[in-house]
Amino acid sequence: MKKVLSIAGSDCSGGAGIQADLKTFSAHGVFGMSVIVSVVAENTGRVIDLQDVTPDMIRKQIDAVFEDIDVDAVKIGMLSSSECMEAVAEKMRQYHPENIVIDPVMYAKNGSPLMDMRSVDTLIREMIPLADILTPNIPEAEKIAEMKITSVRDMEEAARKICGMGAKAAVVKGGHAAGNALDILFDGDEFYYFETARIHTKNTHGTGCTFSSAIASELAKGRSMREAVERAKNYVTTAIKHSLSIGKGNGPTNHFYDLYRRGLCE
Repeated sequence: MKKVLSIAGSDCSGGAGIQADLKTFSAHGVFGMSVIVSVVAENTGRVIDLQDVTPDMIRKQIDAVFEDIDVDAVKIGMLSSSECMEAVAEKMRQYHPENIVIDPVMYAKNGSPLMDMRSVDTLIREMIPLADILTPNIPEAEKIAEMKITSVRDMEEAARKICGMGAKAAVVKGGHAAGNALDILFDGDEFYYFETARIHTKNTHGTGCTFSSAIASELAKGRSMREAVERAKNYVTTAIKHSLSIGKGNGPTNHFYDLYRRGLCE
């Protein structure tokens, strides 16, 4: 069985963060592990507070996994501060894992900040060069690339800029745009376009976490970058289509819809 590690924040309401990642790993038939960098008191409507784990404890969690278990892919999500980023980057450079997928989480679905915006420079300097693929949504891509995104051409340019910062590939997600849901992958050479009809639901809590974790799972199983993104796009679209009306705000996606209906399949 392939083994995938999530390094991210914990969502006590279960729809995003570490909890969404582990559900996604299980749905893809890979063994999920976790390093918690922040504990977030949040639900479907708001973020109440967050508390970072110390950089020393982040490092020790990563050591605990890598000294014992072969890791086939790493998904890195919410890193709220420069100190968290530096601790994670140090250990990624030490262990050199394959298939690093970074989701540069900046805001919760309800708009609450999950990253200190003063840490964007650290994200660009320390984290982006480690990424085999970076998966920003449009607001995140705008922050990183320092540009306004209003068109497909803008999404392409942002992906180019991100790869110019050291990422091997970038997929700019179009969930915040109008029209169909278009995601654009740039692998450093070619653009690939993944488009589905937009699903009109407010229950999209954790979609970014789920998408990036699905990519990591598929890369761990040996898929190409293009195929991993395509399969992850199909997975998260199904999870949104059959999302769950849990809570009073933005409910979670249904991570196990296909698994419950069909069982594991390659």
